[in-house]
Amino acid sequence: MQPIAIRSKNLSGAEISWFAPICNGDDAYLGSHDLRYKSNWCNTSNILLTADKLGYSNILCPSSYQVGQDTLTFASAVAPLTQNINLLAAIRCGEVHPPMLARAIATLDHILKGRLTINIISSNLPGTDLPSADRYQRSREVIEILKQAWTQDFIDFQGDFYNIKLPTAPVKPYQQNGGPLLYFGGYSPPGVDLCARHCDVYLMWPETEEKLYGLMKNMSEKAAAYGRTVDFGLRIHMVVRETEAEAREHARKMMTKVDAEKGKEIRERALDAKSYGVSRQAEMRNISDDDGFVEDNLWTGIGRARSGCGAALVGNPDQILAKIQRYMDMGIRAFIFSGYPHLDECKIFAQYVLPKLKNISMPIVQGRIPEMLPDTPLAAGKRG
Repeated sequence: MQPIAIRSKNLSGAEISWFAPICNGDDAYLGSHDLRYKSNWCNTSNILLTADKLGYSNILCPSSYQVGQDTLTFASAVAPLTQNINLLAAIRCGEVHPPMLARAIATLDHILKGRLTINIISSNLPGTDLPSADRYQRSREVIEILKQAWTQDFIDFQGDFYNIKLPTAPVKPYQQNGGPLLYFGGYSPPGVDLCARHCDVYLMWPETEEKLYGLMKNMSEKAAAYGRTVDFGLRIHMVVRETEAEAREHARKMMTKVDAEKGKEIRERALDAKSYGVSRQAEMRNISDDDGFVEDNLWTGIGRARSGCGAALVGNPDQILAKIQRYMDMGIRAFIFSGYPHLDECKIFAQYVLPKLKNISMPIVQGRIPEMLPDTPLAAGKRG
């Protein structure tokens, strides 16, 4: 594989993140919901604060109408309780009037003193069915308005969805040099173009290394056409145990309560269930072996019982570390891991793998956070 143009090309470490299941996606057995893992403030804040203590550098707080807590409300409440971890808050473009969204994000950025990153979501809003191109156009307009609000004295915007002229005095974020980093995941041509032109980190779901490389190469070429580079991220589940046999047994065990109909119901409840990205996850399952592995240590069985990210790394600590290093050698600089149940797997990964990785903060690498004291863990760009 030829080198790919990435924003942080000289960075030897990576941002190692965990996942806060505020969308009711946590369980010990997929397909059989246990109320002990219900999405509520107590459970999800505990997972997030545990990840902070264990040394993860960021954590994704997702967005889902049907089964979720409100992302910004949750992030705002937990933010003052954290010490070092960044928050990656998912924003579904169109839900909030962009100037008000800019103000909300800037407020949260000040609460976190710059430890905020944003995941741009373009899927349909509850009760709506916009075509893909329109959804990405709306997201493009939201991003452009946010950036005007964060970097200029006046919003002056005319588009297909928004026409706004407004002073921006209340909405300057804590982070300098453009506000919080924007993470984005999308596979259709309008989505790829949106990320190439406006976003900082392109998030991918798990696929074979060859297909990931193809996505990265295409994005790099698209960004270069705008005179830009982007970094790359991977959202993937994790099953790591002391031995490979133990890891495979845990993967098998957590799927023992999934039947075909229940799995279909879970996969189709999400607002992005019919997206091109989800179809690519299904294609990967279709070419897997009888045990669900499509590549060494890359297991697709988990996608039988969830929409979106549908594969996991399964293996012993050395195998998992080697696979992550291969991804880093390809140019991936941000990882969002998760496991079932999330609290237990957060601790297990932190025990076996996290201490062996050079863990960095993307906002610090990108020079977004001002006035950090040099002797703090955050300023050093390290966790743990």
